[in-house]
Amino acid sequence: MKHIVLLGDSIFDNGAYVSGGPDVIQQLRERLPAGWQATLRAVDGSVTSGVKGQLHRLPKDASHLVISVGGNDALGQSSVLERGARSVADAVGKLADIQEEFGRSYQAMLDHVLALGLPTAVCTIYDANYPDAGRQRLVVTALSVFNDCITREAFARGLPLVDLRLICDRAEDYANPIEPSVRGGEKISAAILRLVTEHDFSRRRAGVFT
Repeated sequence: MKHIVLLGDSIFDNGAYVSGGPDVIQQLRERLPAGWQATLRAVDGSVTSGVKGQLHRLPKDASHLVISVGGNDALGQSSVLERGARSVADAVGKLADIQEEFGRSYQAMLDHVLALGLPTAVCTIYDANYPDAGRQRLVVTALSVFNDCITREAFARGLPLVDLRLICDRAEDYANPIEPSVRGGEKISAAILRLVTEHDFSRRRAGVFT
């Protein structure tokens, strides 16, 4: 029997944002075949370095790990969008510094997770849903810096990737600009179940689930 554990941040730990509706873990549990289990270890507000602490509370029979983290790292760097720059090169250089810092943190996190030897998948950071079109455009562009790190690591390490950018692609998928709604959680949980039931983890070959 499989026991799926969700790690990361409020993309999975979204109960506070769905007004009493089912959160991601509840929706995933409702989809599971008889005898399967799902456990939430993701914590709202966590950054990438916080996943290491979540590993200390893994169920002993955990069979699959799914990680969605990085959005709060990006939020912590969001002030860069308001800073002035002397040139385009200067602006790109600031983004490059942020990308390098996040890349190191994400690599270190995956090193800790994969040392456990459990089948593991990662998620991209979705595009968010800001009502102001100009802000949304900037956010999506800036997030590509973080998502490049995530996808590179997934492909280099042969990990399956759940692309939340393609899954949460409508306004109704968001409870607010940055948290998944009940509808978004439904789509996320469905993708996780497809991942666990369809992907051959023994081959260590990357694949994308949408």
